[in-house]
Amino acid sequence: MAASMGASRLHMRGNGQLFKCFRRILTPSQRRAGTGAAACQPLTVHQDAGKSFLTLQEESLERADRSVLISCPSKTSEKKILKFLSKYGTINNCFFYDSYGSYAVVEFASRDGICSLHGAASLPNIQHEASVPFKSRLLTLKSNGVDLSDGLTSLKLQPQTSLSVNELIQKLAKEESIDQQMHSLTTTLELTNENIALRFLVCSLLKDVAGAFFPECTIRLFGSSVNGFGKLGCDLDLFLDLDTVSGRSIKRPSGLAVEYQTKRVASERTVTQSVLSVVGEGLEQFAPGCVGVQKILNARCPLVRFSHQPSGFQCDLTANNRVAMKSSELLWLLSRLDERVRCLVFMVRCWARAHGLTSSVPGAWITNFSLSTLVVFFLQTRSPPILPTLDQLRDLASPADKCVIEGNDCTMVSDLSKIHLKPNTEPLETLLQEFFEFYSTFAFNRMSINIRKGMQQHKPEAAALHIQNPFEAGHNVSKNVNTTQLERLVALCRESAWLLAHGGGTIPPGTVNAVGAKAVPWGIAALLMPSVAEAAGVKGRKKKKREPASERIKNLLQSLNKPVRK
Repeated sequence: MAASMGASRLHMRGNGQLFKCFRRILTPSQRRAGTGAAACQPLTVHQDAGKSFLTLQEESLERADRSVLISCPSKTSEKKILKFLSKYGTINNCFFYDSYGSYAVVEFASRDGICSLHGAASLPNIQHEASVPFKSRLLTLKSNGVDLSDGLTSLKLQPQTSLSVNELIQKLAKEESIDQQMHSLTTTLELTNENIALRFLVCSLLKDVAGAFFPECTIRLFGSSVNGFGKLGCDLDLFLDLDTVSGRSIKRPSGLAVEYQTKRVASERTVTQSVLSVVGEGLEQFAPGCVGVQKILNARCPLVRFSHQPSGFQCDLTANNRVAMKSSELLWLLSRLDERVRCLVFMVRCWARAHGLTSSVPGAWITNFSLSTLVVFFLQTRSPPILPTLDQLRDLASPADKCVIEGNDCTMVSDLSKIHLKPNTEPLETLLQEFFEFYSTFAFNRMSINIRKGMQQHKPEAAALHIQNPFEAGHNVSKNVNTTQLERLVALCRESAWLLAHGGGTIPPGTVNAVGAKAVPWGIAALLMPSVAEAAGVKGRKKKKREPASERIKNLLQSLNKPVRK
């Protein structure tokens, strides 16, 4: 899905007290330094130790439900805004960002603050047009002739997006080891706490609209926003959870009982299509900021696709997509077991995108979920294993973890402290090189990948690439990948493995080109260069004109001249 609205550009102003509650979000943003085994120990101590994936999501959603999103004049004093909003209730947190205008995310200590603010707000007076009288938590701060600037401390909105590939290559080239490069790449690309908080707020705002049709429903995040591998600018995947509606899961008592009268339809899929059609119509007609709404109801997984302009997020909304939620929980859990997992996944995803192996547009190329699964499977095969199999996680589960979705066993342990693996201290450089070697020689023509068992098995179908869905037996998550794309993946793995094994691009850190002061790409910075694909004999696929971000990256890569050593 093309990110046509652009990535959100966030800037956190320096009020530490206001930021306390947003530090407990799903993705850890600890900045770790060092290399080798000492820097790659399993994550055993962090700020959310002992909390499950679902607990963290519920806490983040609860904070989002107490928050508002306010469009602010650009020349505005932060102090004046906070002083004005404090009249309506105690403010726990506030930060500002830029996305086609200046916005403030304001979290009140209770929903009473939102009620007070709503009581003072009015509908806009628009000449020659009519406004839809839907009172959302997306508001606009109007000056009405009041000077909101103090001449000294107006809002300083600085972008907080992923670096361009050119800038990223230059940054990585200045590191002193490949391990440090991979840590730097991860911390540069990962979602910030502010960005995650904004994602949960958008989720909460959309729930207000859906709740008008289906009271007590919930909208939840899944995918890259919450699985630990999200990159700044990634899309927003959401699902409408109707199982929370009162009465759906209540056991029938003996004797007299009452039940709701409902419409009857042919199948659960028909219900999903009807629900999404209604919610999609509500978003298009009533939800401020939601534009370009598309109802894609005949897909394997029906969805509503749209852009949320105030945040800049591209959104996909599905209904009751619980298996996808469990997949997100699985990746999140694995990412918490060892920090090398995140570093390797971020690197492989960045490498794949740089060489056109993945795309934001649906097609025959491999997805980020499939790439993440390849990394997980590789780490399961190490000696000793770095990651457990899904069967092992199921065996460690408590009765409370029991989960069956549409007949599929989705049970896995939620308590990280129960997972114990033998120490493995392989450095990231070794793991990255052997990852490329592993898949450059993998028998894709005969074997499939199964992370539930942690072993390769004979392919049950003739698909070019077969990666078994960990929770849906018999479903191939990479069925869309054709032979051409698989051959490109294998060729790039082979060339990247050779480059790392033969010291390709390995030069003294800090060496610069003869012209200018640019550091010469080496290590993983060299792996992101287009010369890797050229050496592998891989042709890039043609880009559609409608992909400004991809075209910008392509132009930046092409602008890099071959380095000349001093």
